[in-house]
Amino acid sequence: MDGAAQTGDRLTDVSVKVSAEYMGRPGDIARGRELARRFLARARTARGVAVSDRAVEVVQLVVSELLTNACKYAPGPSLVDLELAEDRVEVTVWDSAPVLPVPESADPGRIGRHGLEIVMAVCQSFEVHREPVGKRMRAAVGLADDRNDMATAPGRPA
Repeated sequence: MDGAAQTGDRLTDVSVKVSAEYMGRPGDIARGRELARRFLARARTARGVAVSDRAVEVVQLVVSELLTNACKYAPGPSLVDLELAEDRVEVTVWDSAPVLPVPESADPGRIGRHGLEIVMAVCQSFEVHREPVGKRMRAAVGLADDRNDMATAPGRPA
């Protein structure tokens, strides 16, 4: 086992979700990114879902940023859920800290603490909900590469 307690880590005709628990140990963020990569690879092969390479990269980035914040600021375990939903992947991270994250104002001189800004910039949606214990952050990432539109299709001038 890679250090994460995983449940539902199978894609079948019925299951389109994977979950993992992390304890804030070294390597958890890398394991979270790998979980996302494997989940989307199986979605492509086992379910024939069209997933752009960009979507794989963005989902890994979002998992990395949200899990980093959970490991850094919340005591105890955190949970990551990845779920296919129509034309997107929903990334949900629960942690035990009750404080809701707030994006900082843009500051090109600031070093670090840009994770929430990044997540909000690359996702279709982002929301945070306070739970009886902690909070749940949910981000939606489109499966298609939004950068491929008719204006830049082959044979058309950009």
